[in-house]
Amino acid sequence: MIPFKGAIAGFGFIAEHGHLPAYRERSDLFAIVAVADICEARRELARRLIPGVRVYERVSALLEAEADRLDFLDIATPPCDHASITHAALDHGLHVFCEKPIATSAEDARSLLEHATAARRVFFPSHNYRHAPVVRTVRKILDEGNIGNLHLVTLNTFRTKHAVGVADWKPDWRRMHRYSGGGIAMDHGSHSFYLAFDWLRSYPTSITAHMEHHGGHDTEDGFSCTASFPTGTAIAHLTWNAGVRKVIYSLHGERGAITIEDDDIQIAIGGKVEHISASSHWMDASHAAWFTSLLNEFVDAIRTGEHVGKSALDAFHSVQLIQTAYASSRASSHMIALPPAHASPAHRLERAVATG
Repeated sequence: MIPFKGAIAGFGFIAEHGHLPAYRERSDLFAIVAVADICEARRELARRLIPGVRVYERVSALLEAEADRLDFLDIATPPCDHASITHAALDHGLHVFCEKPIATSAEDARSLLEHATAARRVFFPSHNYRHAPVVRTVRKILDEGNIGNLHLVTLNTFRTKHAVGVADWKPDWRRMHRYSGGGIAMDHGSHSFYLAFDWLRSYPTSITAHMEHHGGHDTEDGFSCTASFPTGTAIAHLTWNAGVRKVIYSLHGERGAITIEDDDIQIAIGGKVEHISASSHWMDASHAAWFTSLLNEFVDAIRTGEHVGKSALDAFHSVQLIQTAYASSRASSHMIALPPAHASPAHRLERAVATG
């Protein structure tokens, strides 16, 4: 089988250490033939790491020169450019694999799904936490049904600092609103929310949120929220000011609970407690091992023509929820209702896709 030919827009940390190793792992499926990056040092690194790669300073130049011989574009730039680059790639007839968050506003996120549907090209978000071995193990436990339906999920993400980018170009861009679109809520919120959507089997109806600013930047470094769902409640706390790097999740059902602390899983049912482990390498910020199965799903979507799938819909709802959380925080943490899922543009799009 001829591999899908792709290009990478933005050759920063996650492209180098997360995406590229996965493409190499599945060289039978993928061939990266071009890279665009505004930083000369990153372009030179791409030349060294990817034999024969063609490099460009601007994505527009890459698309103009390469689109006719590409199948897809991998977008790994800061979030400020995700929407405009996606639209350009779709206009050139390419499938798109896009880092989270897919956009910095719900309006832009919705337009991406609409454009992909109209262009009949796959738009696939990089929701890599779903592919962490510990999360996949929890999915299997839930599918066994012993916990019962969930009604409460808590998601705590502790980081000692923001994820630092490459030294060659603005390593602290995540603390700069013009590039990131927000702080830890924008950077980590998608991970927490798409997991909550999956575990609570619905989309939220309201949220109340609070942001904290301790670092002297124009982006928040602490975020807390409570989101109400038709099926229950999700409570999330994200911080860049913790004393240790760790994730702690808990899932509470009708007959028991699951607690996750990094790789360790505790299952409590009827007074009995079981401990299991699923090595997920949480300390590795690249999460390189998770991307291979994620990219396998991307290929499946291309082959089956699933242009806008569940992950893309989750990505829209994640951005919508983050945007609404910011509004709640500005309004003294007042509760703000979200559009009913059945009335949302994403839901109407989902129905349109389902009915052909």
